[in-house]
Amino acid sequence: MAGANPHVAAVAPPPIPEARLWPARYDGRLGPVLDLTQAVPGYPAPPELVARIGAAATDPESFAYGHITGDAALREAYAADVNALYGGDVAPDEVAITTGANMASFAVTMALAQAGDAVMLPVPWYFNHQMNAAMLGVAVVPLPCGPEEGFVPDPDRAEALLTDRVKAILLVTPNNPTGAVYPPSTIARFADLCRRRGLALVLDETYRDFRPADLARPHDLFVDPAWRDTVVQLYSFSKSYCIPGYRAGAVVAGAGLMASLTKILDCLQICAPRVGQAALAWAIPALASWRDGNRTLMNARGEAADRAFASLEGWTLGSRGAYFAYARHPFAGRPALDVARDLAERIGVVTLPGSAFGPGQEEYLRLAFANVEPAALVDMASRLSRRD
Repeated sequence: MAGANPHVAAVAPPPIPEARLWPARYDGRLGPVLDLTQAVPGYPAPPELVARIGAAATDPESFAYGHITGDAALREAYAADVNALYGGDVAPDEVAITTGANMASFAVTMALAQAGDAVMLPVPWYFNHQMNAAMLGVAVVPLPCGPEEGFVPDPDRAEALLTDRVKAILLVTPNNPTGAVYPPSTIARFADLCRRRGLALVLDETYRDFRPADLARPHDLFVDPAWRDTVVQLYSFSKSYCIPGYRAGAVVAGAGLMASLTKILDCLQICAPRVGQAALAWAIPALASWRDGNRTLMNARGEAADRAFASLEGWTLGSRGAYFAYARHPFAGRPALDVARDLAERIGVVTLPGSAFGPGQEEYLRLAFANVEPAALVDMASRLSRRD
């Protein structure tokens, strides 16, 4: 089309819909397709939450516009949740509710950088963060990190790669695609770097509720009131409450950035969908124990993934955590896209190629184990071990 935005046209299409087409050629001889492409909860929302959603859907209040940055009850509940976990003093007006965490990321990127600026992303990166930046004409400065560091980025290396164009560093922890959990000390060093250099530190903590049980606090940044000058947090309710279709995310930011976000969100969403907001305001305190139970369940699935890959000759589990296993495949020299497509068509195991997550990732595949039972991971290993 004449006049189409070249920044958008240059962005690669989303990889998950493409990957889900590959099993059409699988003959089914080894059993049902094992779809390990998308990070979706492998268990339903609790009946009490479903009932609250149903009640909210018939409440006339849910049919009306809400506040641009979210309904007060949910902002208050999420601020209290953040303060309980991190030991901070986040106020409800420092929370914005968004139509999913991807919208939160897009809005924050738009608020922090303009065309010609840059953001820094550790590689491998979450592809939607890179897509968001590229569509806005914002360059991405890759920060390489690999298995030798447990896929945890190095703040010193980040500082060496900074340019005057970089306006923010965006970290995902627990990470998508690797599952790596960044130590609080590493996050603190990144915050110090960003404070010294006048940058924003954007923390995507979509999977924070699935970190290992022995990590009581993901970081201490909110304890210091000065967080408002540097730190921005992204969060998703989709995974923690099993409601991805209701599209609910959140941003925590200081007043200056929140003023810009309010303008952007007014244009992007007017207000986030209100049915989910009404139910979540109740769910955050009421379902705390249920969430903890799901963390235990997901950690057990991660351990099942460990066992599955330990049984496979030639495969190496580069990193694992939260919803994801990031595995090095044994097909040296073959592009990851070809490997992933072949596995889907030949044995019905559908994964995402490492190439979807940035440069230098051709040796890897991402597997989202969250949506399958441990028995399916045993089946996966059996299929991956086949040589026919």
